[in-house]
Amino acid sequence: MSADSRLPDLLACPRCDKTPLSQDDRTGEFRCVACKVDFPSVGGIPWMFAEPRYSLGEWRNRLHFLLRHLGQDVHRIDFELKHDSLHVLTRKRLEYQRRAAQEHRDSLQKILEPMDVHASQTRYESYLALRTRLPSDQGLNTYYPNVHRDWSWGDEENEAAFEQIRHVLNGNDDIGDTLVLGAGACRLAYDLHMKCQAGDTIAMDFNPLLLLVADKITRGESLELYEFPIAPKTMDDNAVLRTLSAEVPVRDGFHLVFGDILRPPFAMGHYDTVVTPWVIDIVTENLPVLAARINGLLKPGGRWINFGSLTFAHPGFSRKYSPEETVAIVAETGFESPVVHEATIPYMCSPASRHGRRETVFTFSASKIENVSAPARHKALPDWIVTGKESVPLGQAFKTQATTAHIYGYVMSLIDGKRSIRDMAKIMEEQKLMTRREAEPAIRTFLTRMYDDSQRQTGY
Repeated sequence: MSADSRLPDLLACPRCDKTPLSQDDRTGEFRCVACKVDFPSVGGIPWMFAEPRYSLGEWRNRLHFLLRHLGQDVHRIDFELKHDSLHVLTRKRLEYQRRAAQEHRDSLQKILEPMDVHASQTRYESYLALRTRLPSDQGLNTYYPNVHRDWSWGDEENEAAFEQIRHVLNGNDDIGDTLVLGAGACRLAYDLHMKCQAGDTIAMDFNPLLLLVADKITRGESLELYEFPIAPKTMDDNAVLRTLSAEVPVRDGFHLVFGDILRPPFAMGHYDTVVTPWVIDIVTENLPVLAARINGLLKPGGRWINFGSLTFAHPGFSRKYSPEETVAIVAETGFESPVVHEATIPYMCSPASRHGRRETVFTFSASKIENVSAPARHKALPDWIVTGKESVPLGQAFKTQATTAHIYGYVMSLIDGKRSIRDMAKIMEEQKLMTRREAEPAIRTFLTRMYDDSQRQTGY
């Protein structure tokens, strides 16, 4: 970050919203004087989570598990290579995959060095107090294919994505100070900064792997990383070594920030444009609340631009919003009625994979016409988990889970390496838990799930 960078003026404390933050001239790290909390720099990128030490600790755990898991993959391939019955082509494929897996592990370990995996971790209670947590289903590798799409084989997709944004800009590409929330590997943010009349552009994401890769590439470095397609077209496509690079280094005024969209570490009312690519339908926060949060980040007359699918990943049926509901919610949250554009574009169509699809994306631009009441700070956890003092609600889901866990726990206690499913079913009948006829298929179903889980790769 250059000495004349405006970034300090654009950031705020994700705990109390105080701005500006103080900055250490030597390290470049930020501090909230009010909260007495330091926000470290990871590889030169501000780490702006509400509980910075805890989130670093959790990501380090995930990193450690990822690298260990990749090492185990190498050992598993070694074990399979010992089989004399392998087809000659299978042996050739496995030998190549083994080499690629080892090189991939070494490459990721180098990229992720700024995370300092061996550093100490903070206490669990500190993040409970702020009710913040990382999404358990989105780890270091969740969007790894995106780095290849963004910086290697995805020209058609990247150009199509940018054109959707340009369409709703309607010729007015003076986007000013721009905030891209959920920027991923940052190709869209890079294109906006380079092709539009942007002032300062901040690309924020919570995934260290994506931003650390993007940091190197946008500064002009090239990286060699393996792509591992889900459905390789040929034997040679099981692991494809690709060179990732940007056409030119990004111009001044482009900043990367680690942070959480639900606790955005940004000054209120400072941005001309907020862009949300592929994000509004996957965050846990209800859309009207998220829309109000985005409204607060924008200057009067500022624009919210959304791009991506509308597949709201929420168990509640009332929150699986249609395009019509989405437009109405945005218009009721201090914005003009959005300008909408829908188009079908290629999505994750790797040249090495049989997978890939065409996605109908929903893009809108909405100008802010009034301020709305600021929503309360996001709470990821309820009080009865945080304080431990309130009664745990006994809802139907917990009742079912408790009964199921009791039965499954008893089944697990019967596994001694000697008893068969029929033997266990007989014991359950003797204990008057189930008839033998009911118990046998129930035990078989449970053990099938256990077996399937043991065969799956665990996320990290």
